[in-house]
Amino acid sequence: FFNKEGDFNNLTAAAYHKKTHLLVTGFASGIFHLHELPDFSLIHSLSISDQRIASISINCTGDWIAFGCSGLGQLLVWEWQSESYVLKQQGHFNSMVSLAYSPDGQYIVTGGEDGKVKVWNTSSSFCFVTFTEHNSGVTAVTFSSTGYVVLSASLDGTVRAFDLHRYRNFRTFTSPRPSQFSCLAVDSSGEIVAAGSQDSFEIFIWSMQSGRLLDVLAGHEGPVSSLSFNPMKCVLASASWDKTVKLWDMLDSWRTKETLIMNSDVLVVAFRPDGKELAVAALNGQITFWDHENAVQTGSIEGRHDLQMGRKELDKITAKQAAKGKSFTTLCYSADGQSILAGGLSKFVCIYNVKEQILMKKFEISCNYSLDAMEVLCVSKEVKDFFLNGTCIFFQEYLDRRKMTEFGSMALIDEGGGGDEEIRVTCVRFCPTGRSWAATTTEGLLLYSLDSGLIFDPFELDIDVTPSNIHKTLSQKEYTMAIVMAFKLNEKKLIQEVIEAVPSSEVDVVCSSLPDLYVEKLLEFLASAFETSCHLEFYLIWAHKLLMLHGQKLKTR
Repeated sequence: FFNKEGDFNNLTAAAYHKKTHLLVTGFASGIFHLHELPDFSLIHSLSISDQRIASISINCTGDWIAFGCSGLGQLLVWEWQSESYVLKQQGHFNSMVSLAYSPDGQYIVTGGEDGKVKVWNTSSSFCFVTFTEHNSGVTAVTFSSTGYVVLSASLDGTVRAFDLHRYRNFRTFTSPRPSQFSCLAVDSSGEIVAAGSQDSFEIFIWSMQSGRLLDVLAGHEGPVSSLSFNPMKCVLASASWDKTVKLWDMLDSWRTKETLIMNSDVLVVAFRPDGKELAVAALNGQITFWDHENAVQTGSIEGRHDLQMGRKELDKITAKQAAKGKSFTTLCYSADGQSILAGGLSKFVCIYNVKEQILMKKFEISCNYSLDAMEVLCVSKEVKDFFLNGTCIFFQEYLDRRKMTEFGSMALIDEGGGGDEEIRVTCVRFCPTGRSWAATTTEGLLLYSLDSGLIFDPFELDIDVTPSNIHKTLSQKEYTMAIVMAFKLNEKKLIQEVIEAVPSSEVDVVCSSLPDLYVEKLLEFLASAFETSCHLEFYLIWAHKLLMLHGQKLKTR
């Protein structure tokens, strides 16, 4: 039917809605058609992308049509009767390289190799503004301390500042000779902008107010890989491939205050939030901790083994040997400074306890069960089998001789010489609230949180809310439900009785499981209880736990 004119444009996706007899077809050129069956009358035709439409879905009423274009990472929802977009979202169409949280944790900015800078809302997960001024890949992004300015550094030789009130690029910082900027940092006042160059090995310092170049810091003998301002002092730390970390004193006309010598090329440097400790990750897979005031190393973590993955069919070397090439390329301290988040050229993100120097938790970015490069378990020469998800998988530590021919490995011939893209973590950041963290990876922008965002309130369904039922629930130690029931009845004496019946050790659990709706009611009750109650410490524990757990959500409302 579609090839009547003979200029057939590949059909790539289709969906049919039975009730309304609507047929939606998507094509390789980004065009879609809307036909009514059985007589195939064309209702509508529109080009929505310049890439192939990968998937189509129609909602149950038949009013909205969703389109996915994998080439550009587009998701569109189209209302065909009014011919308008209900939703329009587009991700970075190749790797995201960097991310930063806003100071209140409500927004995340990401920069990608496609030259785009995107700002996302953490609660809705939607991107609400995209800046496209850069002509080349973005290498670093950050927020200013006010949270209203986003800065980005790029290989196109510019650092740009964007205003989140008017959504415009209001400052562009450049160097006298064009340089490819590889890293970026803003001081805690938001007045000084610093960017490191990967071709001239220099660090450029600008004034945010005037946009003027204030200074050029020379001294590194290799590309500058990372910059970090001390949050408490006017000190800038710079890391370089020349195996050094330099500390520059802003108040002493940017003189080198200290040079820390490392055993390997330095990839990333980060200050602890209180500014008293410096974490450094190097190419040898080590994270070292420094008391930068006295230039003394205080600890180190050998992270290479935690990044180790399995061995692929095409790998010429064992997994153990391959791990020697792994290293962390991004670091971030938690809000309290007690733990550090690290990611790199691996599918694992690790959280370490800084004081104890031990691995606390390891997150796997992908749950891809393809047999390629699964964790290698055998250490002896014979091949052992191992059960994963009920399937018997053979792992090998040594090359499979059966696949070896005089022309090389058969696996290479099957694969056409190359496998899938490896999973990498390009940037990790903790949220300033300490409740969540985010990572930019080859799998996309991932958010991990301690809070479950459910606002479903099932208690109103069938429970008969009476004082006797509330006392019964309380005796069964179902404290959260008892509090909710008491608030529904809204008798002050009863609410007080229920709250004071909760043991102080249970307050944390009750607060975390309390539906959002009742958090505000409980806080209002606490505010009035403080005036009259003699249980001051008990009520302070309640207030503290509620604000720690739900403060962020209350702030957004």
